[in-house]
Amino acid sequence: MFGACALYIRWTGWCKVASDVEAGLQVGPEVDMLRAALTVAIAVAFTAALGAASVRIIQTNSAGTTVSIIDPATNKVVGVISGIEVNHGAASAPDGTKFYISNEADKTLDVVDTKTLKVIKQIPLTAHPNNIDISHDGKRVYVSIAAAPGAVDVIDTATLTRAKTLPVKGAAHNTYVTPDGKFVVTGSVAGKRVTVFDQPTEKELWTMDFDAGVRPITFEKNPDGSVKRMFVQLSDFHGFVAVDWATHKEVARITLPDIPEAERETEGLQGSPSHGMVIPAGGTSIWVTSKLNSRLYEYSLPDLKLMGEVKVGGHPEWLTATPDGKRIYSAGASVNAVSVVDVATRKEITRIPVGYVPKRNITAVLP
Repeated sequence: MFGACALYIRWTGWCKVASDVEAGLQVGPEVDMLRAALTVAIAVAFTAALGAASVRIIQTNSAGTTVSIIDPATNKVVGVISGIEVNHGAASAPDGTKFYISNEADKTLDVVDTKTLKVIKQIPLTAHPNNIDISHDGKRVYVSIAAAPGAVDVIDTATLTRAKTLPVKGAAHNTYVTPDGKFVVTGSVAGKRVTVFDQPTEKELWTMDFDAGVRPITFEKNPDGSVKRMFVQLSDFHGFVAVDWATHKEVARITLPDIPEAERETEGLQGSPSHGMVIPAGGTSIWVTSKLNSRLYEYSLPDLKLMGEVKVGGHPEWLTATPDGKRIYSAGASVNAVSVVDVATRKEITRIPVGYVPKRNITAVLP
């Protein structure tokens, strides 16, 4: 009923009440009153914490020198990070003090103060970077190195230096930390391979080869938070592949719908007609981009049945969602804008002008 002191509430009295109830023991009126009081206190505390937190969409602009900061409460750009040429990937420190942006032009990981939006340090990398992610404890940033022979640079956030480099087959394009925080997963376009590392030890665990280059990846969770399936987009494939995490086997391949040829966007696909996925909070569906069709498609989980579509800004390159799962933000690379999609109605509700050729984006929660 209450789990093992759910939500990490470490109040002895609360945990003992929960344990007694789960064990089927009798509790008296005074304990019921204590439980009720603690429940109200916890609810008030979490409401206050959520109210104090600020959610931001961090939108990189791959053909410019700026990164756009969007407030999803107003759907307005409320800040701009300047001076990062060919910015690619973004990550946010869990304590909300720093953004990390990969800088292809300078071959650095740029560290940004979230209060001033100024670059406070450039960390040299082994070669030019692509996408990045951060460990759940905020101690490591993993940077895809998009140059042969292939690597992931590991950045120590305490010293803001490169701690080590993890070799992979082929230039690394996207690197992720899984939702449970236990694994680092890297995909290579040239190597056509996914490489999985143990996050605590940063040792390679297993690899999986595909018949085409590996593009964006996202993860479906089991009820306990562990990874159930990995969804992978591939070069020149208009759809996505489902991989069973436990067996490392492909279990489904979904092709996105066709539309009339006259409506298709055939220019500038860069070998990736489908590039971007997100599973909103709740985990009941996966949303997938179609650059070819200028649409987002929603598929049910776990059965991967098409539920609907939304026409959005040209060349949707990447997706992120608000923490409540109610809105999706789609980077429209050919229209220099971000489409805001209402999940419940599958409607584009507005477009937000940003910088030149927006691609990767993330959702950050700042205290």
